[in-house]
Amino acid sequence: MLDNRFQRGFTRERLASGVEPRVRKDDDGYYIMSLTENAKVYFEDYYRFLEITYANATQEKTTLLQKLIATPAKSAETRAYYQARIVIMDLVLRTIRRLYTDGSNFGVIMTPWCFGTVVLEKVEVYRDRIGKGEVDDPNIDEYPYYVIKYIDEIYKSALLELFDFPEKAFRMRWQYSELLRRYSRVLSDITTRLNSVLQSVKNFGA
Repeated sequence: MLDNRFQRGFTRERLASGVEPRVRKDDDGYYIMSLTENAKVYFEDYYRFLEITYANATQEKTTLLQKLIATPAKSAETRAYYQARIVIMDLVLRTIRRLYTDGSNFGVIMTPWCFGTVVLEKVEVYRDRIGKGEVDDPNIDEYPYYVIKYIDEIYKSALLELFDFPEKAFRMRWQYSELLRRYSRVLSDITTRLNSVLQSVKNFGA
């Protein structure tokens, strides 16, 4: 459980009930072959990783907020550095909450490295939206130039440090993205074919 209020999407009781045919079990526990990598991911390991990462990100955000409060307004670049890290931690926390509580989509169950690349790309997209003025983020002052600059400089190292990953963890990112795109295309093709079949049946009945 996160913050003593956010529940796991795929609970232990649900996994043990046998209602999910994709879920398998061996001596180490319940697992699934992940959609993006076709890798064995144990549910307990996955949720434990999210819980530990959430606790670490929460602690870092709290520390950064304290430092930001203690930094005078005239120290614009120092404040921007703290704000950039806060933006990153905040995005990590939001992503974890969304994935942790999702019990309707097995696509959220993934390896830690895959999760890291998902967050990495979310930070990049969010950074671009900040630059375009599309985001009204309470963690950023009126002038976001320095914040964007520091996000660009530190986001990879900040995430690697938070996740305790080696640098090579992010080298697979495009593989994951391509797999996700292929999976989306397959679903789109299936939907199109089903709609075509349903339309043919409807026309035949008319």
